[in-house]
Amino acid sequence: MPKLAVALVAAFFAVVTVAGWAGAAEVDPENTVYMDLASGRVVIKLRPDLAPNHVARVKELVRAGFYDGTPFHRVIDGFMAQGGDPTGTGAGGSDLPDLSAEFTNTPFVRGVIGAARTPDPNSANSQFFIMFGAARHLDGAYTVWGEVVDGMEHVDRIKRGEPVNDPDRIISMRVAADQS
Repeated sequence: MPKLAVALVAAFFAVVTVAGWAGAAEVDPENTVYMDLASGRVVIKLRPDLAPNHVARVKELVRAGFYDGTPFHRVIDGFMAQGGDPTGTGAGGSDLPDLSAEFTNTPFVRGVIGAARTPDPNSANSQFFIMFGAARHLDGAYTVWGEVVDGMEHVDRIKRGEPVNDPDRIISMRVAADQS
């Protein structure tokens, strides 16, 4: 009986250890962004498997400090929070060229981050939106480039409005790999 108990305990710890390693392997600092809001940190997993060009653009803009201080200018309760426009009007973006669409059938559900665009599918630039809930009519029509993996409660606290009076702002966004 003791040998069986020892074997079972050893097997249990082997499974727990492997599961722990598998979970750790999923965290890729080069494809993780920290977005700091007044209420706390939001951790974003970038999805280069879905939208490599959009992810490259987001990292380029994050590393340049582009998003720091930008407002969430359009926030619709139960739908999404939109930001990434330094003018706060919804009409601004970066000086970089617009991106071609990278549409997938990835569902737009709570925490998913998509690239905002004009009616032209190839017009995404710097603006993005974070989903408060499901909006499956967006599936295959907008580019998914990330998802909130921690801190969604802070996104939920962003002030609502179209436009937002005295909007909440991104304090800073940083690629995890760049943190010391």
